[in-house]
Amino acid sequence: MGGFKAIYDIFPQTWSWEAFWTITALLSIMLGVMNLLPIPALDGGHVMFLLYEMVTRRKPSDKFMEYAQMTGFVLLIALVLFANGNDIYKAIVGK
Repeated sequence: MGGFKAIYDIFPQTWSWEAFWTITALLSIMLGVMNLLPIPALDGGHVMFLLYEMVTRRKPSDKFMEYAQMTGFVLLIALVLFANGNDIYKAIVGK
């Protein structure tokens, strides 16, 4: 798992429009798939709560939804920090 540096390293050293658009498309697809994960701050989390509402026929409380969104947001920020921390660790220690 890597952050911004890992994404930078995916691109070739010499410029190529074909490589640029191919990698950009791959990253876009990966982002779309990640967005469907059942983490409350993402679209997959909203789908999860809608499915819960369809099954139980009652909406989760607003307070619960607020806490779930905050938890999902903290989880996402932790994931970004972990991924970029991984890049920093690899830069210091080496590959």
